[in-house]
Amino acid sequence: MTKFRPSADLVTSTHTVSRRAVLLGLPLFVGGCVTANYGAVRDGGQLVPAVDFQVLDPGLQRTEVAWRGKEKPGSIVVRISERRLYLVQDGGTALRYAVGVGRSEGVNFRGTATIARKEAWPHWTPTENMMQAIPMYRRYAGGMDGGIENPLGARALYLYRGGRDTHFRLHGTTEPDSIGKAVSSGCIRLFNQDIIDLYNRVPVGTQVTVVS
Repeated sequence: MTKFRPSADLVTSTHTVSRRAVLLGLPLFVGGCVTANYGAVRDGGQLVPAVDFQVLDPGLQRTEVAWRGKEKPGSIVVRISERRLYLVQDGGTALRYAVGVGRSEGVNFRGTATIARKEAWPHWTPTENMMQAIPMYRRYAGGMDGGIENPLGARALYLYRGGRDTHFRLHGTTEPDSIGKAVSSGCIRLFNQDIIDLYNRVPVGTQVTVVS
């Protein structure tokens, strides 16, 4: 598993898990929480806004938890019902990220895939199904360049199965208030700060398992 190399462009303001999160009794903590930076990030010429945990549930912040699964360190598990993504680590732990998932059971990916591509500030082209569900997306039928207004956000990890693109991605978002909810067209979305973190930790070839 690749080591995380924090960007020198991270703005120094840091938001740690608040007293409210402790009072909520967040499950599976081991050795305290990971200190995650959700401040503004200047990245690739773009300014990613800070995530405001005065408004959002602080329990959505990235944290280290105990892991009892059989998956190998370096692999990713997404649990749709929990709306959480786990990056398995050595020593019986995992990094847990809050995610947004598909708005209905039928649009969510299931099973195992491999990250075959990684893109920073990715280009986005809506699928035909997306355009049918959200007609305003038709204006982007020719694609949309990467940027802060792009629905894929700061990073995208492309899931392939059997050498073919599944058209499902792990990606950032322009809607931080959608994290922890079932609102997407089926892809797994994270806070931009979290997808940047995950992108820096996992290489091409990483296995991703998505379960209910």
